[in-house]
Amino acid sequence: MAMATSVLPDTDRWSHLPPEIKQELDVFETELRRVQQGLMPEKVFLEFRLRHGVYGQRQAGVQMQRIKIPMGMLNTRQMERLADLAEEYADAVCHITTRQDIQLHFVNINDTPNLMRRLAEVGITTREACGNVVRNVCSCTRSGVCQEEAFDTTPYARAMAYFLLRHSDAQNFGRKFKISFSGCEHHACGLAVMHDIGVIAQVRDGERGFKVLVGGGLGPIPYQAKVYSEFLPAGELLPLAQAIARVFARLGEKKNRARARMKFLVAQLGIEEFSKLVQEERDKLPHDSRWTSWAAEADGFREEPLLPPSELDLEGRSPEFLRWLKLNTRPQKQAGYSMVTVFLPLGDISSDQVRGLAGLCRRFVGDTVRLSVDQNIVVRWAPNGSLADFYDGLRELDLAEPGAGALADITACPGTDSCKLGITSSRGLAALLHQKFHNGLVNIADRQDLKIKISGCFNSCGQHHIADIGFFGSVQRKGAHVAPVFQVLLGGETEGNASAYGLPVTKVPSQNAPAVVKKLSDLYSAERQDSETFSNFVRRLGKARIKEELANLAELPTYEQNSAFYQDNRQPWDFHMSLEKGECAGEVVDQSEFMLEDAGRLVFESTLAYDEGRLEEAAAKAFAAMLKAADGLLFQRGLLLSDKYNTVEEFRKLFFESGEFYAPFAENFFRAAEEGDAPLGAERTRRRVEESNLFAEMAQTVYSRMAGAKV
Repeated sequence: MAMATSVLPDTDRWSHLPPEIKQELDVFETELRRVQQGLMPEKVFLEFRLRHGVYGQRQAGVQMQRIKIPMGMLNTRQMERLADLAEEYADAVCHITTRQDIQLHFVNINDTPNLMRRLAEVGITTREACGNVVRNVCSCTRSGVCQEEAFDTTPYARAMAYFLLRHSDAQNFGRKFKISFSGCEHHACGLAVMHDIGVIAQVRDGERGFKVLVGGGLGPIPYQAKVYSEFLPAGELLPLAQAIARVFARLGEKKNRARARMKFLVAQLGIEEFSKLVQEERDKLPHDSRWTSWAAEADGFREEPLLPPSELDLEGRSPEFLRWLKLNTRPQKQAGYSMVTVFLPLGDISSDQVRGLAGLCRRFVGDTVRLSVDQNIVVRWAPNGSLADFYDGLRELDLAEPGAGALADITACPGTDSCKLGITSSRGLAALLHQKFHNGLVNIADRQDLKIKISGCFNSCGQHHIADIGFFGSVQRKGAHVAPVFQVLLGGETEGNASAYGLPVTKVPSQNAPAVVKKLSDLYSAERQDSETFSNFVRRLGKARIKEELANLAELPTYEQNSAFYQDNRQPWDFHMSLEKGECAGEVVDQSEFMLEDAGRLVFESTLAYDEGRLEEAAAKAFAAMLKAADGLLFQRGLLLSDKYNTVEEFRKLFFESGEFYAPFAENFFRAAEEGDAPLGAERTRRRVEESNLFAEMAQTVYSRMAGAKV
């Protein structure tokens, strides 16, 4: 990690940011400089930076910056800022993820504080984009314009995203936590079945509410979510999410990361017992005004078009335009408008293309852009009469490729391109398939009844379990050589909110994967019955028959027979598996550790303030450090910040009166609480700073003793 010369951020340059955001990002930079100078444990900083979206890449010395885009909603100003940052700090490419995030790759960690500040200027945060926290809240890109939705879930998803962002009850999980909203039950929408909390819009007797699913997830072994409630009134959604978070934080696995997702807790307890515990937690939650304050915004939410509705004249249009129109547009429920999907092979879009698209949107639709879980961009409220002009604009940007939602629209995780856990090049396979579709397999590429998803390892970041044809990367040795291969999974479904998960059928060399797609497509066309879905087709034929059909493609020749089979796609060198420890969730760091580390930072900042003559600030930060350290210990006694307890009194009862905390240092804390904001003078301020340091150090000692360490 590169060394820094200063611990303090440049505060004046960013004084225009909202104070709480400015402080948060100043703290991030301070902690970055502290770890670079050996003043902060690497373990704690790892999870700390992950919670700000900074993720170590496979390549040494660079980071991936994940940028949280709740519901995938972007405006044109934000698009232009993302284009600038990708160009200035990364490789001039914005990558769209399966969680409606943006990722920038090859970022220098020393650039991340100002990158985050410049995002904050346009209302974007990276906070909790990675780490053991609530990740980006996803929502169907068609919300509000879909012809089949129960109602627009956008404002409800937004309320969930910002309610849980930075929430104290969502900071002590053993692993990541994912939430998604769907407007209907029958289509892919938000893929609710594969989420920790999946929410599906319902209307009963004129009242808005949700079907709530809990405990879903993919990973090496996928779990389908269980029904928590068939109908939950909309007003109960946020307190329920808070109660679920508290149960998961309290009872979820912390030591074994492989068993730490909420799906394992729900499976272990059973849905009945889990539901009972959640209801008990809900009943004792202190009221939070935010549970209802969002309702006015939800009732008043309206997404308005830029231009009036119009109709498209198809006479004389080119075959290329008509193909694009068929595959990349979809009528809205509002007459005269369509959604346009900008198809992005591999989910990548250059800085120049982002700027150009923002300009097009300003002309035709305004700020109605959303990122999709299929790694595309959906532009809403395009007047039908303007579709030809919009298409021409996309062609000039090289963004008018047809294929959205069809077989050519492949989902792929980063794989060995940048992920430390990648085994094979999932993006390489996706690119090879895309090339094959261009070179003679157009008819296959356009079919809309098959979906391909690819992961570079078994962890299902490419969602291979819910594809009609899923691939995940593996290896196979023959003699002295190792070849990249892909497991083939069949029978998954995205429809019905990811209603079925596929299972492995066979393993094929990476080079043969395109032939597998062609073989399966042809077999499906030849032997399907009526409107039979591919998953039903697979069940009817049976995996034994399908494996037999693919048998010749599963054969791996020796290295001497064909050395090309021992190279991965887009990598013209002999394959070598390099598997490192991933950072997907970081190490499990107890919330107390964050609080105690924060106390140490506040002590340090109080020292700096005192040295610079800012006595009132020094005294305030010193007392804040004591409060933070005390809260860190109280957390170990089961008190959560959202319980709104009195820190001083609870600490007195649980740690001072019990004799567990060294009495003189505790008494310093009580005296500081009594003094409050009263001016102290230089000498007394100095003593308070010293007292806060001793208090924080003693809190670390007590915490270590409670955790079982030898002290």
